[in-house]
Amino acid sequence: VPKKLVKTVSGCADDAVAGLVACNPGLRLLQGHRVVFRDDLAAIRGRVAVLSGGGSGHEPAHAGYVGKGMLTGVVAGTVFASPSVGSILAAIRAVAQAGAAGILLIVKNYTGDRLNFGMALERARAEGADVRMVVVGDDCAFTAPGKAGRRGICGTVLIHKVAGALAEAGASLDEIEKKVTAAAKVMGTLGLSLSPCSIPGSKPSFQLAEDEMELGLGIHGEAGVRRMKVLPADKAVETMLKHMTDPSSASHLSLTPGSSVVLVVNNLGGLSCLELGIVAGAAVHCLENRGIRIARALVGSFMTALEMAGVSLTLMLVDEELVRLIDAKTTAVAWPNILAGPATTRKEELPAPTEGPRKAQDEAGIGPGTARVQRVLERVCSTLLDIKDKLNDLDRGAGDGDCGHTHAQAAQAIREWMRSRPPPAAPAQLLSALADVLLEQMGGSSGVLYGLFLTAAARSLRGRGDSPAWADAMDAGIEAMQRSLPPGLSPGSQTNSRFSQLDSLFAAAQALRSLRSPGADPLQALAAAVQSAEAAAEATRHMEAGAGRASYIRSSRLEQPDPGAVAVAAVLGAVLQ
Repeated sequence: VPKKLVKTVSGCADDAVAGLVACNPGLRLLQGHRVVFRDDLAAIRGRVAVLSGGGSGHEPAHAGYVGKGMLTGVVAGTVFASPSVGSILAAIRAVAQAGAAGILLIVKNYTGDRLNFGMALERARAEGADVRMVVVGDDCAFTAPGKAGRRGICGTVLIHKVAGALAEAGASLDEIEKKVTAAAKVMGTLGLSLSPCSIPGSKPSFQLAEDEMELGLGIHGEAGVRRMKVLPADKAVETMLKHMTDPSSASHLSLTPGSSVVLVVNNLGGLSCLELGIVAGAAVHCLENRGIRIARALVGSFMTALEMAGVSLTLMLVDEELVRLIDAKTTAVAWPNILAGPATTRKEELPAPTEGPRKAQDEAGIGPGTARVQRVLERVCSTLLDIKDKLNDLDRGAGDGDCGHTHAQAAQAIREWMRSRPPPAAPAQLLSALADVLLEQMGGSSGVLYGLFLTAAARSLRGRGDSPAWADAMDAGIEAMQRSLPPGLSPGSQTNSRFSQLDSLFAAAQALRSLRSPGADPLQALAAAVQSAEAAAEATRHMEAGAGRASYIRSSRLEQPDPGAVAVAAVLGAVLQ
């Protein structure tokens, strides 16, 4: 039985409703019943009350749509079970006694819901209440619907919105019933699932193979119309829309070029937001290619099936009046606060900002010649490529095993850059250009750290080429890296930052400070810097990870040199050769 985060299996529907009401000041429970009302029920006097409901497990439906401009109240059953006749009747009586000028029940087309809401309606009418019922059946799954008709699924939420907006505007019960019935006839929904769902305390309602998806299933895990191999998101969306609009199907939605629709991309409960966004983009693109105008697009969790990893697409053909009703304000907590406007993949992108003009560098004759720069950089690249596997092996101990790949990627990028143009000879320009290459091509946190270091070092070297300038540049680069790392992580401490390029660079920088002494030998200083960096890299095996992926491992003592620190020591050694 799948794990569930509930207090008790028997009380989960009550607890879910109670939690929603507790967190939302605009909602109230009806004493003795699983019924949720607007907090300002007195405001319904003289207006039509709109009630709905059904089984729990479809959250945020139905209680999430209670609010001014949407539903007056809802009646919730237990998980996937219709609410009782007694509770439905209690909800009707409550709004009638509050002075409602008629009551509209919006019911999904399921036998239990129709029976229970229908029975409550008859009893309320016998008591003198003016009650009507609209049954919503928007499922486009079955090409030849059975005797029970089309199932009511996510499109019901749009009917809630249209009815609530009309009621808030003061429309009569006759007008609301007529317009809502018409809207329900030009609407279709189809679901697609990658996984089943399970009622708390029970096993999954069905099984899907790892490489399967199911088309057209219901919001309670009822069987769909077809199982098929998992498709890419765009192909899956095309399949769904083709099925929904197939003229040979008795439950199809007639969609012709030039039509205007409201699109709902609904998470069935367990799909990631990333996947939902991909599906939404694919749906808009596919509809646009068919000449359909998407007047509004709603993306999110609207009517779920517990934890089912799946999605449904709803299309409602709309005119200007229906769009205005969809746009009308509501305080319902589950209705998305979106900007009124059409959805399209054909928006013109904002132009990328242009890079500001670089300051002229009057550094001719300062620093090594271009040929020497190329030789040094080639040695650095060869070194990084040679130790790629070693760095990967070291990284697997506490990271994600890609440190060697990342540094090899940097080496290849530098080689490509040198082939495309000769590197500048001036130190500041050279380091600045290398920073740009690594930031764009290296990837990962290493690329950013090296970019920070080189950018700050380049700024310190502007207009200078003397030996002390390199010591200053090292210090400037390290300070820039430290400013961007988590506070409390410092090189040389007993907590390895897991960005241990910093540890080796810091050790090297201390050695290079000898360049500030008059008459210092640059090669001797660099040799000392390499030795210090290698020693610092070796010392990282005794430290504990304080940041990065390694810090989340239970035993975060590394027990081996940090690959980032090893890479820095190797780079400095290649420069010295």
